[in-house]
Amino acid sequence: MLILSRKTDEEIIIGDDIVIRITDIAKGTVKIGIEAPRETIVLRGELKEKIRQVNVDASKTQDLSALSQLSRKLQK
Repeated sequence: MLILSRKTDEEIIIGDDIVIRITDIAKGTVKIGIEAPRETIVLRGELKEKIRQVNVDASKTQDLSALSQLSRKLQK
């Protein structure tokens, strides 16, 4: 793991097309902006874990209608 110190308005560049900018630091909270190609998925860690758990739960269900509804929503 690479650990960097940054100040407000400083950036971290990842590859050729991802830029992470520190936009604000206050009261123990860091706000960041992320510029990345549209096809790059950017998720908060806790959201990725929630998605994983929903997928695990969905794989246990026998109700295929719920899976079909989810599939239709994802295709939009």
